[in-house]
Amino acid sequence: MAEKPSNTQSSDEIDLGQLFKMIGNGFNRLFRAFLRFFLYLKKNLIVLIVLVIVGLAAGIGLKYFISDQLKTEVIVKPNFDSKDYLYNVVDEIEANLAVKDTTFFRELGIVVSELKSLKIEIEPIEDVKEDENLEEDLKYLEILQNFSDDSFISDVVKTEILKKSGLNHRITIYYKNALAGREATRKLIEYINANEYFNELKEIYNENALQKIERNQELIRQIDLLVSGYTQNLTESNTVEQGTVVLENEKSLEIPSLLGLKNALLKEIERKRLEIAEQKEVIKIISFGKNQKVRAPIYTQGIMLIPFVLLVLFFLVSIIKYLNVKASEMES
Repeated sequence: MAEKPSNTQSSDEIDLGQLFKMIGNGFNRLFRAFLRFFLYLKKNLIVLIVLVIVGLAAGIGLKYFISDQLKTEVIVKPNFDSKDYLYNVVDEIEANLAVKDTTFFRELGIVVSELKSLKIEIEPIEDVKEDENLEEDLKYLEILQNFSDDSFISDVVKTEILKKSGLNHRITIYYKNALAGREATRKLIEYINANEYFNELKEIYNENALQKIERNQELIRQIDLLVSGYTQNLTESNTVEQGTVVLENEKSLEIPSLLGLKNALLKEIERKRLEIAEQKEVIKIISFGKNQKVRAPIYTQGIMLIPFVLLVLFFLVSIIKYLNVKASEMES
């Protein structure tokens, strides 16, 4: 019975010894693997240096031989519900670029030799804040809609709806030649804004706004005359009660109401003037950007990309050769 504990202790010592031996063998294998990799690098050092130099030279050469692509970004806002027209006319220009319709672009005054590099895109500019406040805006418009019988409130509702539904859009035009591409961009924007139907709408909208301003200004002049008459009657002590004045054979006037109406008319005049300023063009140009460089994808990551690719390919070829040798040894 006394021999069992000694046998157990001896077995534990053997297990620990085997464990330490396995750990030592693992470190030896790791060291040998590192040594082999070091010898591999030493053996192929010249080849690796040549690959790095060739890759760097190729990267620098591409930077000079591949010309930069340029672009201009134009931020626009379609007026008079012309968003569909805007996207359709951009699609039309894209289609003419795809088939190299020289007649179409020559009529626009665009240099035909630039068509190879010319490209146009359009995308909406989303406003995250607008999405977050959408529910509150809808509630506000619903409240205003309850007073739609009032022409002034109706104009406010219409203006607010147009503001909430009118997103800005980004038109991006790509080209190679800075001067010719810039001129082509201007010609294309002019063509987009040359639609006869929407230009007629623009004239009508702006004419109506000007007439509304004139009518409001006339009403303001009349209110000023009434208030002036009220002041004059006060000085002559002909007032009936505070805040009212009675003209001959006329009902009493509410001066605070007149002043409130005048303020409302002034605000409407301001809004109409703002509408005219925003609706000078069918497609309002918010921002006409400058020339921007667009790097070619092959060297957007810098001149180190090509050397890295060459080194990876070299290591892959070496691994395949090593596996091929091992496979041949197993077959033999």
